[in-house]
Amino acid sequence: MEARCNSELSMGNAQLSTINYQLFLMIKNYFKIAIAVLRRRKFFTFISLFGISLTLTIVIILAAFSDHLVSSGYPDTNRDKELFVNMVRQQSSKGGFNRSGPASVFFLEHYVSKLKTLSRLGISSIFIPTNTYINNKKLVINLKYTNDQFWNVLQFSFTEGKPYNKQQIANGEKVTVITEDTRNDYFGEGAKAVGKYIETDNVQYRVIGVVKSVPVTRVFVYADIFVPYTLAKNNDIHNESLNGNYTAILMVNSVSDIPKLKEEYNQMAAKIKTNDKDFDLLFTFADTYLESYLRLMPFSRSGSSGLAIFITILSAFFFLFLLLPTLNLVNINISRIMERSSEIGVRKAFGASSNTLVLQFVVENMILTLLGCLIGITLSFIIIQVVNYSGLIANLHLAINFTVLSFSLVACIIFGLLSGVYPAWRMSRMQVVNALKAG
Repeated sequence: MEARCNSELSMGNAQLSTINYQLFLMIKNYFKIAIAVLRRRKFFTFISLFGISLTLTIVIILAAFSDHLVSSGYPDTNRDKELFVNMVRQQSSKGGFNRSGPASVFFLEHYVSKLKTLSRLGISSIFIPTNTYINNKKLVINLKYTNDQFWNVLQFSFTEGKPYNKQQIANGEKVTVITEDTRNDYFGEGAKAVGKYIETDNVQYRVIGVVKSVPVTRVFVYADIFVPYTLAKNNDIHNESLNGNYTAILMVNSVSDIPKLKEEYNQMAAKIKTNDKDFDLLFTFADTYLESYLRLMPFSRSGSSGLAIFITILSAFFFLFLLLPTLNLVNINISRIMERSSEIGVRKAFGASSNTLVLQFVVENMILTLLGCLIGITLSFIIIQVVNYSGLIANLHLAINFTVLSFSLVACIIFGLLSGVYPAWRMSRMQVVNALKAG
């Protein structure tokens, strides 16, 4: 019995190997035919590859930039353990206007900091342009006020010194952490800055640390100069309004605590009574990085960040963006196929099924699309390197990583199928006699 089972298993493996080998030969044959067809009409091939590669180059660059905007990166490398608060909205149940904007220090410290699931709370203001002068030359420095935990939540790379601590903030010490770019602009390229003073908006701060610079695209953490929030000129940390000029990063010890923190935050927000007689409703949420920005969009609702709507809009835009080049490629493919009418007629006359012909032409088109995708990736890499080194956006570093490559491959497959299936189906419907006459 065992010998019989082993024999049947061996026969099954042999049949499977035969099928795989036949499939390999079929794909190899299709590849050879596709290359021959591409060489036959070089102008059509050039037009097709140009349209495919240009479209995919734009898609890849947009994907790389989008990935940079929403993915974690220096100095915010623990984003999977973080939630963000950048909006508090007060409104009246009777209608009328509402008050919406960043949170106040009072709200963050009086309510948010007391959440039990919370591990660390990084508080920072929206960066503010300030003016300083070097050798009678004006220099704009973007300033951000922060608390001490801001430096514990984020992983800034210090090239000099260290961050200010809770005691220095409580003492009202005029200390600061600056970026490398600010140090180079103010003190000179590569000069030591710790212990020296930097003046901006007529206030002198003692430099106690220098960090690696951050691109402006990372809005929650970007600034040229960081100072304790107790030094804010408008003294807004003592304002007991729920709205102010501050955002917060809420950090937990484990990724599994994120849902607990969200729920605890929602329960806390539901219990807060607004301290403004004009409003009796409060809406605020602890969100993921992307959701925190979607809250500011028109399609965001009180209980929803609008993520599903955003994905739908983005998908529709992506589909429409691919539609025009796809239609152009469809027309080119139909012209290419009609030139092969005699080949189609002969193959049908010798028994080739419509499904076989459809598969062949779809595979041929996918090969053409993949070649265009390779060209697009190469062009994208070159353009991205030019953008990175151009300084167009200071300290910006785009990359074609696994996420971007995966998205590009999906776009390539969709592009290839959309532009290949209809021409292949139309070709498969041709009658043998008509195909031979047309050839």
